[in-house]
Amino acid sequence: MNRVKIRDIKQYNGQVVKVQGFVENVRNSKAMLFLVLKDITGKLQITLEKSAQLDLVEDFEKLTADSVVTIEGKVVENDYVKMGGVELLPTAIKIESLATALPIVRKAIAATKKQAAVERSGIDQRIDYRWIDLRTDENQLMFQIQTCFVAAIRDYLLKNEFIEIHTPKLIAAASESGSEVFEVKYFDTNAYLAQSPQFYKQMAMASGFERIYEVGPVFRAEKSFTSKHATEFSCFDLEFSYITGMEDVMQMEEDVLVAGLSAVKEKYGEKLKELFDVEIVVPSTPFPRIKLKDLYVALENEFGYAIDDSEKGDMTTEAEKLSYEWVKKHYGHEFLFVTDFDAEKRAFYHMRDENGVPQGYDLIWKGVEITTGAQREHRYDILKAQADEKGLAEDVKFYLEFFKYGCPPHGGFGLGIDRLTMLIFNLSIKDAMFLFRSPIRLTP
Repeated sequence: MNRVKIRDIKQYNGQVVKVQGFVENVRNSKAMLFLVLKDITGKLQITLEKSAQLDLVEDFEKLTADSVVTIEGKVVENDYVKMGGVELLPTAIKIESLATALPIVRKAIAATKKQAAVERSGIDQRIDYRWIDLRTDENQLMFQIQTCFVAAIRDYLLKNEFIEIHTPKLIAAASESGSEVFEVKYFDTNAYLAQSPQFYKQMAMASGFERIYEVGPVFRAEKSFTSKHATEFSCFDLEFSYITGMEDVMQMEEDVLVAGLSAVKEKYGEKLKELFDVEIVVPSTPFPRIKLKDLYVALENEFGYAIDDSEKGDMTTEAEKLSYEWVKKHYGHEFLFVTDFDAEKRAFYHMRDENGVPQGYDLIWKGVEITTGAQREHRYDILKAQADEKGLAEDVKFYLEFFKYGCPPHGGFGLGIDRLTMLIFNLSIKDAMFLFRSPIRLTP
């Protein structure tokens, strides 16, 4: 007998079916036993009348929360059942795995007349047992939505003639922009874990691929302990050729974000509202844009936020947060492009205009930076000079070779998938990642 997913159970009214999943809870009385079974698609009440099924009672009474079972039984409509008005009357049960008492509390339990309230376990303890924590409806919805978001972006790019590539994560160069990298032993020498696929994305442009994307892991050896940083995370990167300026890159990012958020709203908007009380807002285009120096003037005028001139070449964390309040007030928008950063604060491979201003941007969503994008410098002599200026020419010698033999004008950006998930759900990065990595966490 083939397994039936719980979401489809109503189609089998009056029939005997097989269902499988985790036991969510058991309510056992003298005459009846009620069990809630959960699979990834939904929940189902199993109703056992003990006197009618004496041969099943012993196994059913063994069951604990989170045990895994296979149950066969007849599907019966019952208006009194809250879970879809249908229940299953069992005829057979197989205990696949009997769970011991859980080491964490996944959800807070409210106090009753008979029992005191139980607090939810802290996030670090829940990460210790992440595979148990991930069984909740909320966590499973999170990764269904993440899947939907990424699939929609990928679908948009495929329809627009992008090619998917897979670049190396073990690299010989220690740095692409001066940031810290992880060093690993590689046979008789040392290698490094890639901070991003940036160099290889651009190699694809020099290869004539014209439009590429990649979804993969990136690594940052930064000792950051914030609600938005991780040492390993997943990124959606893309690069495309024959652009006329960074505005083309910004428009492409607008398009992929609208595609992703539209798909999520259509498929999961109601469920997201129900479980997280979060409303997905599909942004209007074009997104608001502002130069960095103008943003600092606006933040000082409206919020009294003033910093030293020496810090104004880059975005501070507080400026990111305040920019959300500013863009909501003036544009009714969640996104903001910030441009015109100081050259010393941008990567050497960003193209600069005739005034030396990098042709790149940060995209801020809900007060958090989600992207640094740019038009890249594709002219060898200028690119080499900019690498020399930052003292990186030797480190990136192999990369500079990509531009000696012809390369079209191009640009691109990367989107941190985990940070996007965090912002959709208004959570911390620890909550939003399948498995979180930090300077002090390498397990599970």
